[in-house]
Amino acid sequence: MLDAMPARFRAAGWLGAGEGLRFGEALGLEDGHRCADPAEGELHVVQQLRYSPKEHGGFYLTRPKAGSSGTVDLDALVAEHLAAHVKELQPVEIDLPDLTSGEQKWRTVPLLFTSRHSNPITDRIWSRKWGKWREKAGWPNTEHAGFHALRHFFATVLITNGAEPQEVQRALRHKSLSLTPETYVGWWPEQIKAQGIFGEALRAARERT
Repeated sequence: MLDAMPARFRAAGWLGAGEGLRFGEALGLEDGHRCADPAEGELHVVQQLRYSPKEHGGFYLTRPKAGSSGTVDLDALVAEHLAAHVKELQPVEIDLPDLTSGEQKWRTVPLLFTSRHSNPITDRIWSRKWGKWREKAGWPNTEHAGFHALRHFFATVLITNGAEPQEVQRALRHKSLSLTPETYVGWWPEQIKAQGIFGEALRAARERT
């Protein structure tokens, strides 16, 4: 899928597949230490880009979904793609209302991902583009084959490579630990059954005496 995406947006795909960012969080990423600190290996998920023609003049920045702001590890490969993106496609400075503090404040935001005409991307335009990339990549045209599928890929890679539930929760920025295994219940390895553990332990102890 990432190969099917044009260079202008491919790094956004890496943020989904390699960092678990949601669509709005990826498109809301801006250049600078507010959002990413490669030297420290940190990604600061503090905002998402939203669009509403009836609110805040159209595009605006707000906090991530469900209070899931947080700092996560910045994968070295993702950092490489972000650096290449910034070098090849300069960030576009756009005046946007920022609601992340709870109050609306206008500021100039160096957005990483914009259209060819240097404008932010609406959900509708992105969905249309995504459909073409998905078809090119051979992905099925289903309800669960949107950008969020990259976040699920990120989570399942962590799980199948032995990450603990707390580690996956932190990486996904889930507010509750219970939400993580509930969402990915089919991917967790089968737990050792408790039945018989006590008897086996006693038997082993007796054999040692």
